[in-house]
Amino acid sequence: MLKTYREANLTPKHQGFVYQVEAFEAVKDLPYSAVFHEQGLGKTKIGVDLVLYWLRKDIVDSIIIITKKGLIQNWKDELAIHTHLEARLLSQDKQANFYAFNSPAKIYLAHYEVMKSEKKRLTLFLKTRNVAAVLDEAHKIKNPDSAMTKVFFSLGPGFKRRLIMTGTPVANRPYDLWAQIFFLDQGAALGTEFADFKRDLDLTNDLASDPWRVDRFQRALAAVFDKIRPFSVRETKGTVDIKLPEKELRNIEVELESRQLEIYQRFQKEMSAIVVRENQAVLDDAEEMLKRLMRLVQAASNPALVDESYKSIPGKFPILLNLIHEAVDAGEKVIVWTAFTDNVDWLARELSDFGAVRVHGKRSFFERDLALKSFKTDKSCKVLIATPAAAKEGLTLTVANHAVFYDRSFSLDDYLQAQDRIHRISQSRTCFITNLIASHSIDEWVDVLLAAKHLAAQLGQGDINLDEYSRQATYTYGEMIRDVLGMEQPHG
Repeated sequence: MLKTYREANLTPKHQGFVYQVEAFEAVKDLPYSAVFHEQGLGKTKIGVDLVLYWLRKDIVDSIIIITKKGLIQNWKDELAIHTHLEARLLSQDKQANFYAFNSPAKIYLAHYEVMKSEKKRLTLFLKTRNVAAVLDEAHKIKNPDSAMTKVFFSLGPGFKRRLIMTGTPVANRPYDLWAQIFFLDQGAALGTEFADFKRDLDLTNDLASDPWRVDRFQRALAAVFDKIRPFSVRETKGTVDIKLPEKELRNIEVELESRQLEIYQRFQKEMSAIVVRENQAVLDDAEEMLKRLMRLVQAASNPALVDESYKSIPGKFPILLNLIHEAVDAGEKVIVWTAFTDNVDWLARELSDFGAVRVHGKRSFFERDLALKSFKTDKSCKVLIATPAAAKEGLTLTVANHAVFYDRSFSLDDYLQAQDRIHRISQSRTCFITNLIASHSIDEWVDVLLAAKHLAAQLGQGDINLDEYSRQATYTYGEMIRDVLGMEQPHG
């Protein structure tokens, strides 16, 4: 094995909170582990302390930290804050990677796509060194059928230490957990066949009509965390001994503007003709089906997204404007979340008087970083408009204490991660999370669906027990889809 130099200072610069130290102690000597602490509780510090411990004890000589591309700089900053080391970057530049792999570096930093493009060379690298892998935002590999996830399945056994970290292990559906755990243990805890695991853990639309399946689903879900508990740690903001401000969640119902209502109803009629089979509303995880239903979300948000002739003011905008005025008058900042990049651009123009800046996937990383820096440091910049896809993870935006969801997708991960950009360590003010919901629209169904997904995630992650889940659980989202599509309820 190639030995690297050990002159570097491998002690952490700072002591963690008690719950961070407890998590570190619980998993430090395990061959693989999972840190599932809720967003905003500082999982990075736990990961960094584990990295330094493995190096000090000579358990490994190299560590690869894998994160999302947009979080590379964030990790560089965190390593500088918490360690005396500097990471060697692995990128899509294969020549530069050649020199990196042959350097005596202790810590490597890479994004997920690099692991895919460098799979062949990584396989050889794992044979020449004792290497640990730290997967940040590990729900990135939740889909076992994706090419990316299969790369990690292949490389997994070659790592001497394996750590996954995410605040939303059940990112959207209960079965999202399987692939992440399979990377760690090759199926020892949750089985080797994804189809078998998924069969009993699927939040389908017809669950409400079959009490036997509901019972089987709930019992299977309640058993999940016990199977992974020996190598997993999970804390929420309600279980740790740390003072965080309150988080107030509210829904504000909004009436659609008259022309907007016409457009919405037109799309509703078209959708009902497409999403119905043999007089039954059908919704599953098929991408095409979800894309079609997102057209209704767009119409309820801003009809200009689906009809270029729309020139009126959507029903939600005046309400949003009032919320922003109230926050700004109180000397506070606001994040406005929307699922659509065109909405970000439109809202930024409409809210320019507040110094609004924007972040979405069509902007370069440099432009995004500039916008975020302005929001954090410029007193005249009162509003950030962003898509969860581009800004939901790894960012601390506690300069704001208002988050307004102008619209929401069907993704639980998007919703939870986005709202907790403001409700995390270093926040000192009450946080206000506001959902704008168009009355008698798909927004109402999205709200119920996300609540059902969140409750299921809490049970699967061990946050609540089966009795508590059973008291609160409802499967009405399956029946509500008929109303969403404007279908008449069947008689008899």
